Amino acid sequence: MRITPPRFGLALLALAMVAPIASAQDKQKTGEQIYKQMCARCHGAKGEGAKNYPQPLIGDKSVAQLAGLIDRTMPEGEPEKLDAQESKKVAAYLYDSFYSPLAQAKLNPPRIELSRLTIKQYRNSIADLVGSFRTSPKLDDKEGLRGEYFNSRNFRGKTRVLERLDSEVNFDFGKRGPNPDKPESFDPAQFCIRWEGSVWASETGVYEFIVRTDHATRLWVNDNRKALLDKWVKSGDETVYRASIFLLGGRAYPIRLEFSKAKQGVDDSKKNPNPPVKPAFVGLWWKRPNRADEVIPSRNLTPTKYPEVAVIETPFPPDDRSLGWERGTNISKEWEAATTEGALEAGAYIIAHLPELASVQPNSPDRLEKLKAFCLTFAQRAFRRPLTDAEKELFIEKQFAAAKGDSELAVKRVVLLVLKSPRFLYPDAGGAPEQYAIASRLSYTLWDAPPDKELLDAAAAGKLGKRDEIAKQAERMLNDPRAKAKIRDFLITWLKLDQVKELAKDAKHFPGFNNALASDLRTSLELFLDDVMWSPNSDFRQLLLADELYLNGRLANFYSFDLPANSPYKKVKFEPDRRSGILTHPYTLAALAYSAESSPIHRGVFIGRGLLGIGIKPPMDAFTPLAPDLHPNLTTRERVSLQTKPAACASCHSIMNPLGFALENFDAVGRFRAKERDKPIDPTGSYETRTGETVKFTGAKELAKFLANSEETHFAFAQQAFHYFVKQPVMAYGLTRPGDLRKRFAEGGFHMRKLVVELAVIAARKK
Repeated sequence: MRITPPRFGLALLALAMVAPIASAQDKQKTGEQIYKQMCARCHGAKGEGAKNYPQPLIGDKSVAQLAGLIDRTMPEGEPEKLDAQESKKVAAYLYDSFYSPLAQAKLNPPRIELSRLTIKQYRNSIADLVGSFRTSPKLDDKEGLRGEYFNSRNFRGKTRVLERLDSEVNFDFGKRGPNPDKPESFDPAQFCIRWEGSVWASETGVYEFIVRTDHATRLWVNDNRKALLDKWVKSGDETVYRASIFLLGGRAYPIRLEFSKAKQGVDDSKKNPNPPVKPAFVGLWWKRPNRADEVIPSRNLTPTKYPEVAVIETPFPPDDRSLGWERGTNISKEWEAATTEGALEAGAYIIAHLPELASVQPNSPDRLEKLKAFCLTFAQRAFRRPLTDAEKELFIEKQFAAAKGDSELAVKRVVLLVLKSPRFLYPDAGGAPEQYAIASRLSYTLWDAPPDKELLDAAAAGKLGKRDEIAKQAERMLNDPRAKAKIRDFLITWLKLDQVKELAKDAKHFPGFNNALASDLRTSLELFLDDVMWSPNSDFRQLLLADELYLNGRLANFYSFDLPANSPYKKVKFEPDRRSGILTHPYTLAALAYSAESSPIHRGVFIGRGLLGIGIKPPMDAFTPLAPDLHPNLTTRERVSLQTKPAACASCHSIMNPLGFALENFDAVGRFRAKERDKPIDPTGSYETRTGETVKFTGAKELAKFLANSEETHFAFAQQAFHYFVKQPVMAYGLTRPGDLRKRFAEGGFHMRKLVVELAVIAARKK
């Protein structure tokens, strides 16, 4: 008897026979074919996005990370349709075709963009243009101000009895004279002192200078003729005097402080021939941008007298920072108007100082020739190259002819025409000979300023053609204070701390944490950055691994370290078993926290975006953290995990949270804690690298060790440095440039100064 199988049995049998063939065919499909079949409908043929998913498929995940993501989640709602091998094929296809930065660069090749001067570059250019007509002394390491002490109420030469170098000006003389070693050399009832030298501005911004004294005083800053503060005729009981001035970072400004203690009391000597001696004190303080009042420290003072600096204060519209670094690519009516106002301000300054700058007096018989020579030199330095004959005729001769004998008007016309010229405003657009163009690109990369005489002389002699010649100049230029100021600004920007204006903390939770302490913390961080950057090895990894930092007496008291209350900043080993470099510096931790609570999310975003270079997107909706009072029994880690648990949050917070959790042993002011809400802190964390490996760590030191030795960290640092200094997309200098730069960085022992020289050479040569 023959048994006939039912119809559905036949269908199953047929399917069983065909399935292996179909499966084998699927295995032969390329990543492109799989993408077109299963992904393109939602994401677009070239990953450009579609109606339901408008975001383009562009990012910085590796092939391994993409493959894992696709295997877990794609196609949406039916991830079982793709196995691990197929997911790898799709990942490799879209990564190479349109997803990765390199793929995007192939599709839309980046180019070196024509850029105008940024605000910093404009102001520095004017300062250096004018400064090039003044003689500057050689740099030295001396600190403090030169003090001249007179045994009289006025500065008469015969009464000068003491001259010395004072590291700071902050004296309380009481009822004594200013020389306790020889008290007989001064009348304690009347004496005067003059301090002179220069003050270094560490950053650009408004500085408030403060003189504290109960007697007569005058202060000059960056103007040897007009006092910034004049309280020589004292009245009332006021003892604190303030005045503000805008200064450019990385420059020294002449400063002079005069103090006079005169006999006080009853004027009628017959009634009181020996009036009582009154006490006296004097202090020279300042308030740096976004800081607290402090005595000007010796490291910001030098007895060397530097010339005045022409500082342009005309407000400019902000530079574009949409890509993470300042760029001079946006041109607007507001910017155009600002350049006109800036040129007028510069012209007025030059005319006011013309005898000094042009080295000619009003009645000099050769005045016209010297003023023409001054204008020619000014134009050549502004354009960063020699002028052609046609340019000499346009910018010099025609302007003097149009002034009809008014020489000052002629100079003003030249200055305005030069400073409004594209040859000045667009450093790489003037058609300069290549050697001069290299000099210009090099100086703006390292100084944000035009070439100095040595660099221009090298260009004129044709000594900037070879790579080694350019590198030698770059190494010289790194020792200039302008380069040091720019490097420090970069490191602060790299740490995402450049936008921190105020570090306020809850007084109830953290009594004693005030503006003065926050200002000290910022100084401590800057001293640490300078120390590592300018050490012999300049090792990038030590920024993350060093177990030393700088504390003064006030910081030591707050963070429970043994230092005298009045101690200056000292480099100390501070909790070396717990802390590691910038990750655990109290300023970094406090800046990446709320006023009363830590913030693993902020800290995780900082590590992800800033240190690892991950493109973490901001939240789609306004983010309000869960209030601790609503969950009094939960730790910060538990609250953050609860709030970011939804699937919409997981894609980003699965990266951020585990990184930030590793720093949970530190509270909102950067103090170590073992418990929170009577629960032990859980500082474990993890990170999936671009190779697909999951790295686990417990606490800040293990996290710092991972970051210090991670190729991702090295790659991100080198690339961010390039963007900051060169202000151009790194791939515009070659599609393999980012990888090459990281490789050179590693081969050089992660030497940061060598890295800066390398990228400066690349920028100068445009290759």
